[in-house]
Amino acid sequence: MTRSHIVSSFDEDLEELRGKIVEMANLVARQFKDAETALVEKNLKLATAVRENDQMVDQMEQDIEKTAIELIAIRSPLADDLREIISAIKIGNALERIGDYAKNLSKRVAVLNEIDNFEANNSVICQMIEIINLMNKDVIDAYMNKASEKAISVWTRDIVVDNLYDTLFRELLTYMMENPEYITPATHLLFVAKNIERAGDHLTNIAELIYYIVEGVPLEMVRPKGDNSSEANVEFSG
Repeated sequence: MTRSHIVSSFDEDLEELRGKIVEMANLVARQFKDAETALVEKNLKLATAVRENDQMVDQMEQDIEKTAIELIAIRSPLADDLREIISAIKIGNALERIGDYAKNLSKRVAVLNEIDNFEANNSVICQMIEIINLMNKDVIDAYMNKASEKAISVWTRDIVVDNLYDTLFRELLTYMMENPEYITPATHLLFVAKNIERAGDHLTNIAELIYYIVEGVPLEMVRPKGDNSSEANVEFSG
């Protein structure tokens, strides 16, 4: 077997691994979009489908890890190739966690549907999900094209999601204080928002991995954060 054939075969294996990453990212984005639709439209059937499809996300993550390990064992890659293959395992793991957050969103749909007279404003939630899905699209584009600048753009955009979460947290906290009977549904909505915010964190982790793949060094910048909910002061009257 000629060296050129070996190199060509290895390149094909790498392309297959990259394709699996892209396929998984697209499924995760669809999961988030379907979870949003289920939440807004109170669609229990769609919420159930999101939960069931999470098994596909898990299987894809396992397949990516298996493929990457086989590449390392069989091909003994060095330098740039080894860095990319190891990063692919981490990217798959981050996507799996994002998929879990979409599943968690769908679990809240049934609970919120059972509570009467609670008309939550879902506009902020939808806005957060829209940003998350755009970040997902752009981070995978950065991955496919090895575009470190685009990865940094995704990395810095997470602060917008953090700020929206912080705003919603304070609004719902005030709502709960003024309407104690809605503490339970408002709390569930906060869990929804927190899941979306955490998905943004994992997308920034993926952006950092892409930067590392392309540039060969870790991203040394300090990540901007906008979630100050842990510092919120709560004053109860009575």
